[in-house]
Amino acid sequence: MKVKCVICDQIESIPDDSPEAKKLRNRPIHTYMCNTCNHRIEERTNERIATGNFRLYRTIKNEDEW
Repeated sequence: MKVKCVICDQIESIPDDSPEAKKLRNRPIHTYMCNTCNHRIEERTNERIATGNFRLYRTIKNEDEW
């Protein structure tokens, strides 16, 4: 299956029977990101976390006692 990275528009080929290919076929909302872009974003995010100014806003889950 040929896929295109959403950030750098690089076209790659992934195996048709891989779980990632199945996700892309069955759910069009999922997008593909190449390994270089994924690695770059991971590095930059870790750098931002290390500065201490990075806040990750997640919803607070209230646990039911029931």
